[in-house]
Amino acid sequence: MNIIDRGTGTPVVLIPGIQGRWEWMAPAVDALSQRCRVITFSLCDEPSSGFVSEPARGVENYLDQLDQVFARTGLSDAIVIGVSYSGPVAMEFTVRHPERVRALILVSALPPDWQPDARAQFYLRAPLLFSPIFFIDAPMRAFREVRAALPLLGPRARFSAMQLGRAARYFLSPTRMATRIGWLGRFRFSDPSRIRKPVMVITGEPGLDCVVPPALTHRYVDAIPNARHAVIPRTGHLCLLTKPNEFTNLICRFLDEIPDDGRRASA
Repeated sequence: MNIIDRGTGTPVVLIPGIQGRWEWMAPAVDALSQRCRVITFSLCDEPSSGFVSEPARGVENYLDQLDQVFARTGLSDAIVIGVSYSGPVAMEFTVRHPERVRALILVSALPPDWQPDARAQFYLRAPLLFSPIFFIDAPMRAFREVRAALPLLGPRARFSAMQLGRAARYFLSPTRMATRIGWLGRFRFSDPSRIRKPVMVITGEPGLDCVVPPALTHRYVDAIPNARHAVIPRTGHLCLLTKPNEFTNLICRFLDEIPDDGRRASA
């Protein structure tokens, strides 16, 4: 069971997006672990995760994995962060286990009632066959966001090189990503309005997120009592990668405002 546990301080459980591998969030993990205890992992249906998954159980696999992560790391409670695809998973865990979640943070998260659009349905028809189109299309769709986040050529070139390195080293499986989307569509999520914990919803700017439009993520703000919305300027879906320090600052300011309820998470 491969669990990444870095840093000290307030414990934060960071759940990967649809890519499945925690390494795709490495810049955010590095920045956040300078100020918090960051616990992360690869999704349990990734071969490298060290966890066991049962295809017939779908999203329940991820909820079980979170149970195991809390148990293996000795956490009584933590901040839970769901990124993109894992947003509704983090939300469901919070509804089921409010005693374990100090606060919930949703980053460019899919809403629980999300349905694939025409573009996603195109890839889902034959994920392996259409994967060359996907791997060409995805960087092109992200170019506007990367240019806005990193206007200088040098930082932008370094970022692009690092992304290419991640893609080469931590392969994205089109078939596993398609399976994950199917799991999400078949799962009956709880009503997010049941959440009474502090909640922050983070998005990039409208027009810069070409993966999950901020209006979709904003549904959580409409549904969850007292949820707040924060925007990281000049970025979109890749805010954890292009703006890791701004992302960390935003989270730490939010954590500083959470009332101390007298509970202590395990160190």
